[in-house]
Amino acid sequence: DNEKSVPQLLIRDLKFEKKSLAKLMFSPDQENHPSKAPVKYGELIVLGYNGSLPNGDRGRRKSRFALFKRPKANGVKPSTVHIACTPQAAKAISNKDQHSISYTLSRAQTVVVEYTHDSNTDMFQIGRSTESPIDFVVTDTVPGSQSNSDTQSVQSTISRFACRIICERNPPFTARIYAAGFDSSKNIFLGEKAAKWKTSDGQMDGLTTNGVLVMHPRNGFTEDSKPGVWREISVCGNVFSLRETRSAQQRGKMVENETNQLQDGSLIDLCGATLLWRTAEGLSRTPTVKHLEALRQEINAARPQCPVGFNTLAFPSMKRKDVVDEKQPWVYLNCGHVHGYHNWGNKEERDGKDRECPMCRSVGPYVPLWLGCEAGFYVDAGPPTHAFSPCGHVCSEKTTAYWSQIPLPHGTHTFHAACPFCAHQLAGEQGYIRLIFQGPLD
Repeated sequence: DNEKSVPQLLIRDLKFEKKSLAKLMFSPDQENHPSKAPVKYGELIVLGYNGSLPNGDRGRRKSRFALFKRPKANGVKPSTVHIACTPQAAKAISNKDQHSISYTLSRAQTVVVEYTHDSNTDMFQIGRSTESPIDFVVTDTVPGSQSNSDTQSVQSTISRFACRIICERNPPFTARIYAAGFDSSKNIFLGEKAAKWKTSDGQMDGLTTNGVLVMHPRNGFTEDSKPGVWREISVCGNVFSLRETRSAQQRGKMVENETNQLQDGSLIDLCGATLLWRTAEGLSRTPTVKHLEALRQEINAARPQCPVGFNTLAFPSMKRKDVVDEKQPWVYLNCGHVHGYHNWGNKEERDGKDRECPMCRSVGPYVPLWLGCEAGFYVDAGPPTHAFSPCGHVCSEKTTAYWSQIPLPHGTHTFHAACPFCAHQLAGEQGYIRLIFQGPLD
């Protein structure tokens, strides 16, 4: 932020790079062949950010997080079950060097399930806490917020240790999601008030306070995708229908024929932020930032014009995605006619929000257009012909059509469609509009 801190930052980062790059990037079988790329399981992308967090991505707090095969397996699996009669006994059992989940049934009884090392899996943890067991730090998404200062005043509903993803280290690298993450003492603690129960085979299971919801799209994450059904995932990875409200004591019904296995395009909701899971294979079929940049240049090369001022319009570069540029295209959201910024049709009695389109006289909101820069949200590589309403984020037709059908959890018991690039609730009949550009007159 100021010149003095730059050298320190660089030195700190260099130290970090040396130590952790080798650790992060290469698994043992790759150390002899550094040219082999590390195995990537997939990426988690937080909805509501257009390519990066408002104040920039820093460390474990960023808008997307890639899961790579670890140099050494760190997965765990359940082993011994202990029934303790006092909380003290339960504490004694939950050894700091061993992962365990404690289920408090009453003041008189706690069940502790110990977890043992699993050499076949890697574990990644997600939550609001910045403690070291958390790999990906996620904070509450405030729709359309331009800086993190907007988000800090909100009381967070995201759990400090929200969930964990376990990836198989061998092909096909299956990823599974579980509610709750292990804390710094390697413990998950479900208190008296948490929903918990004994399963038919004598094991324990439970739900976290605000729950971890998952939706797998039908037909994968492609231009043919359709929304799936939201489910809740338990601490042991079982699938349930939703509770009446997020933190209700009564669990939903168990859904026997569905699993906690993530697929390309699965959505994970942590009650305050929603993440999109993209598999490595799915990402290889997704447009790249280079492709989106080429589409931007193609639109600008066609020299669209403002039908009122006859000035040439141009989408600003991907880096300047928050500052309105003087050549920026604007759109009338009711009809889709694209203009440059002008004061035409600004009627004071309309509160300045609604404007009359000079082309077709339809009255409605008038907003600047922004390119959707987060390539992971695109379901195809089509041209940017449509915009979400009311925010003006532009992407392909199939992408706007897909996201406008997805009911995203909002608060404790409502759902609504939102723009993936800024998390604004969609408005209007469809939630998006086809853009009508005017070509150059010469």
